[in-house]
Amino acid sequence: MVTTESLEMDSLRLVKLLVEEGGSSLLLDCRSFLNFNASHIGGAHNVYCNTIVKRRSKGTIALDCILPEESLRAALSCGRYRKVLVLDERSPSLAALARDNTARLVLNTLSAELDTGVTQLCFLKGGYETFHSLFPEMCVENLSSCPQGGSVPTLVARGTPLYDQGGPVEILPFLYLGSAYHSSQKETLQSLGITTLLNVSSNCPNYFEGAFQYKVIPVEDSHMADISAWFREAIDFIDSVKNSGGRVLVHCQAGISRSATICMAYLICSQRVRLEEAFDFVKQRRGVISPNFSFMGQLLQFETEVLCH
Repeated sequence: MVTTESLEMDSLRLVKLLVEEGGSSLLLDCRSFLNFNASHIGGAHNVYCNTIVKRRSKGTIALDCILPEESLRAALSCGRYRKVLVLDERSPSLAALARDNTARLVLNTLSAELDTGVTQLCFLKGGYETFHSLFPEMCVENLSSCPQGGSVPTLVARGTPLYDQGGPVEILPFLYLGSAYHSSQKETLQSLGITTLLNVSSNCPNYFEGAFQYKVIPVEDSHMADISAWFREAIDFIDSVKNSGGRVLVHCQAGISRSATICMAYLICSQRVRLEEAFDFVKQRRGVISPNFSFMGQLLQFETEVLCH
């Protein structure tokens, strides 16, 4: 449980720590997935615990829920980080943290899991709100949180459907979402650093087989289609692109239903977020998305499988 071994740190001291020995410190941001991706301290990692995990916790959470990335858990376990700093939105002190506050649960877990003689646990007083007000230059603002943000302007003919206008949108730094038209714009793909395309359709062509890697998931945009049967394969494929340092564009015909569903499934699985939050996150970036009713039901079932497990 949280003890005096968990020290409080103010924003000024954190800045000095980041400047002088940033590589030896790990920042865990316990705000919501949406808030973190809109703005966060440079180098921080998001720790989002959904209500299911909190409800089942007894003061602590499994370490792999806090840190889904195995490499990060390994670095933490072997003592690579001298300090781990935990922060939330605005809590003024450790004493002010509620029993089910994510930051408190994270501190409890780390206190039980780590050798605090090697790795010191700290809590940021005043949270992100105070830090951002004092040192905005140390924070990352995600401009792509606005609809269609982050896209590369492309010339389109008059009368082009809304879903083909603009360019692919960034969901995560290695994951983009767009339409079949976007997949046909070679210069745009190259300018975004796209290396791979995940084609979620049975009839959209793979335009540049020699220039990009392709994977096809032959699903129709139909209430009868079982897109969930492809979730794990698609997630593993996206992870393989990420781990190889590439970037993947997920597209279907319009970039509205099938490809958006795959992107949401990836967020649910990789970020451990609820479907509602994954939907809002993708919708902010590509306002035209609208998975069909059956796909939303399959995503809801997938959310239950992932989060309850």
